Amino acid sequence: MSHLLVIQMLNGVQFGILLFLVAAGLTLVFGVMDFINLAHGVQYMVGAYLAVTFTQLTGGFFTGLLLALPAAFLFGLVLEFLIFRHLYERDHLDQVLATFGVILILHEGVRIVWGAAPISIAIPDAIAGSVPVLGQLRYPLYRLLIIAAGIAVAIGMYILVRHTRTGMLLRAGASNAPMVQALGVDIRRLFMVVFGIGAMLAGFAGAMIAPILSVEPNMGDGILILTFVVIVIGGIGSIKGAFVAALLVGLVDTVGRSFGPILLKVVFDPATASQVGRTLTPMLIYVLMAAILFFRPAGLFPVKQGA
Repeated sequence: MSHLLVIQMLNGVQFGILLFLVAAGLTLVFGVMDFINLAHGVQYMVGAYLAVTFTQLTGGFFTGLLLALPAAFLFGLVLEFLIFRHLYERDHLDQVLATFGVILILHEGVRIVWGAAPISIAIPDAIAGSVPVLGQLRYPLYRLLIIAAGIAVAIGMYILVRHTRTGMLLRAGASNAPMVQALGVDIRRLFMVVFGIGAMLAGFAGAMIAPILSVEPNMGDGILILTFVVIVIGGIGSIKGAFVAALLVGLVDTVGRSFGPILLKVVFDPATASQVGRTLTPMLIYVLMAAILFFRPAGLFPVKQGA
C-alpha cells in the first residue's frame, strides 16, 4: 500500500507539472491581458501533433521537441495576429464565443491534416527505463524528466516575471496598460510576446505528454477545464499560484482516483465502493476549489499580494 501511495503521488506531481505548463501561459494571458482564451487547450493539442510530426520527420524525439517549441510559439503569434488581438477591447462574452469558434475550426483542421485516428510516438530508448526511487521501488525515468522540466520552467518563469525588465513591464501592463503605453512601451507587442510564450508552454506540455498518451483531436478540452480550476485556485495572473495549485490539483485528482474506491470499501461492499468511487472522485478537485475559495476568494497567491 505504501509503495502504491508513493507511485500515485509521483504520478500526481507529474500530472500537476503538465497542468502548470498549460496554466502558466493561460494565467499570464488572463491576468495580464484580461483576455479569456478558451482555445488555449487547442494549443496544447497542436503542440502534441507538432512533436509527433517533427519526431517522425527527423527520427529523434529530442530533435522533434526542439523544433516543436518554436513552431508552437509561431503558431501562437499567428493566432494572436490574425484573431485574438481584434478581441482585446471586446467584452468577455465576445472573447468566449470567438475563441470557442477557434476551437471548432482547429479541431476540424487537425482532422484534415492528421486524421481522426489517435497517433503516438515511442519514448526514446535512452530514457525509456525506470530508476529506483524508494528502496526497490522503481519509477519511469521519462516521467521524472517531465517533473524536472516543469520545475525548471517554473523557476525560469518566476525569474522572468519577478526579476527582469520584461517581467516588470508585464506586471505594470497588468496594473495599468494605458499608462505603460504612454511611457513609450509598445504594449501590443508585449502582449503578442506574452501570447506566444503561453502558446509555447502549452505546446511544450502537449509535446512532453505525446509519448505517454495517444495524440488525438479534442485532447485539449479536458485539460483546459482543469487549467481554469488551477488558475482560480492559485490566483489569476500568479505564476507561483499556478504552480502550487497545479500540484494540489494533480495530487488530489490522481491520489483520489486511486484510493477513493479503496477507502469507500470500509463503508460499502466492493462493487458499490467501486461505482461510488468512480462517481465521486472526479468531484474532489472541485470540492478543493470551493474550500480554498471559501477562505481565500482571490486564490492562494493573488497578484496584489506580490505573487
